[in-house]
Amino acid sequence: MATFIDRVVLHVQGGNGGHGCSSVHREKFKPLGGPDGGNGGNGGDVTLVVDTSVTTLIDFHRIPHRSGGNGRPGQGDHRNGAAGEHLELHVPEGTVVSLADGTLLTDLVGEGTRFVVAGGGRGGLGNASLASTRRKAPGFALLGEPGAARDVVLELKTVADVGLVGFPSAGKSSLIASMSAARPKIADYPFTTLEPNLGVVRAGEMVFTMADVPGLIPGASQGKGLGLEFLRHIERCAALVHVLDCATLESNRDPLKDLDALEHELEQYGGLQDRPRVVVLNKTDLPEGRDMAEMVLPDLHARGYSTFLVSAVSREGLRELGFALAQIVMDARAAKAVVDAARPRITVTPKAIDDTGFSVSAERFGENEYRFRVRGERIERWTRQTDFSNDEAVGYLADRLARAGVEIELIKAGAVAGSEVVIGDGLNAIIFDWQPTAGDLHIGPRGTDSRLVEDNRPRAYERLAERRARAAHVSDEELLEQARTEILTIESGEVQDYLGDDGED
Repeated sequence: MATFIDRVVLHVQGGNGGHGCSSVHREKFKPLGGPDGGNGGNGGDVTLVVDTSVTTLIDFHRIPHRSGGNGRPGQGDHRNGAAGEHLELHVPEGTVVSLADGTLLTDLVGEGTRFVVAGGGRGGLGNASLASTRRKAPGFALLGEPGAARDVVLELKTVADVGLVGFPSAGKSSLIASMSAARPKIADYPFTTLEPNLGVVRAGEMVFTMADVPGLIPGASQGKGLGLEFLRHIERCAALVHVLDCATLESNRDPLKDLDALEHELEQYGGLQDRPRVVVLNKTDLPEGRDMAEMVLPDLHARGYSTFLVSAVSREGLRELGFALAQIVMDARAAKAVVDAARPRITVTPKAIDDTGFSVSAERFGENEYRFRVRGERIERWTRQTDFSNDEAVGYLADRLARAGVEIELIKAGAVAGSEVVIGDGLNAIIFDWQPTAGDLHIGPRGTDSRLVEDNRPRAYERLAERRARAAHVSDEELLEQARTEILTIESGEVQDYLGDDGED
């Protein structure tokens, strides 16, 4: 089983919010005590936290599915549900979080840096929170929202100042072991290093980190060998050190050819052209290694490379190399500080929660048939919170949509009564036949809405006309209709006073 994993696909799910409670207070001698349903608890978030004691993503490789706790539903007597438990996932420093399509979400650098990768759903409001002066005893509550679900890719990119690159068995592991307290595996066969090694180097008062990655071979940028998978670990490095083997036993290799091959692979990988290069001619403690190093040294100087002759065994040249790398790192840090200081301050003014507006678009799905799709975070959230088995809850949703201006936009888009309207996208979209409404509150028995029930009862003006017709002892149907028309025409002011402002008795 592998012990080092630097790339995983993580499936995260925020906790679901608890449903609100629909309840009426019941107490002796208080049969109508009012609504007392509590709110549901919020779902738990899934948060990534940088922990410098963690060095690999193997825990997420073994358990790739993680989720936050669900919120508890509300209860009567104004008891709110408990919030779901938040889940914190500890990741190494340098973890890059992105979506499956490559969209970057965040780059986690620095101890304690946090990022909410999947937020928990909100708890639904209970009927006590939905009560108002016009709706004194709501017969419904809002449902809790489901937590966010997404698949993210975690990639570990080692945070190091200097990266060592070279062919297998070039002596990179021996070099980092001689210059730091790191103790990587060292053996006399290729690809001894199977995972990046990180060491801390001190040069005078300067302290910097050095990373050793598995050896590169020609074709690594096309997937050969191990180097391609680990080149990401040198992307953050301020300087790259080419470790060249001057005592190789392969007849078709020499330091200059190795350098050209390494530069070609780095060019194919991309993004590393601006990093300073330092060339290290290793294994000069061997006679043939010393001769080869002195032979190619003039050519390397002619190319403009800063070159050092070192031996990881005898420690020759390591002190000079350490101070040279420290100076490069110091200059890089100073340049970064200047860039950061000159960077303009950006003031971010966040919008109100869910204040993203909405859009209405017409979609053609038949020869002469159109449907109208409504998109908007707030509108879709209202839909998810609605209990469609409760007519009063559906009527409440219709009122909210009307107040938000959805009906006006539907009319502008060409919708008429009976048009098919879709709210949201995907499998969770809500489809219904639209019937315009004035957006006024429709009073009715708890749990019902008059707009969703067939109502053929006589209107107030009809009952008034019939009472006055009976008072006039009119029995013939034709005379009754005539009396009704005359009364409504002559006494329209009195009828309006009787009906009131809302048009109902």
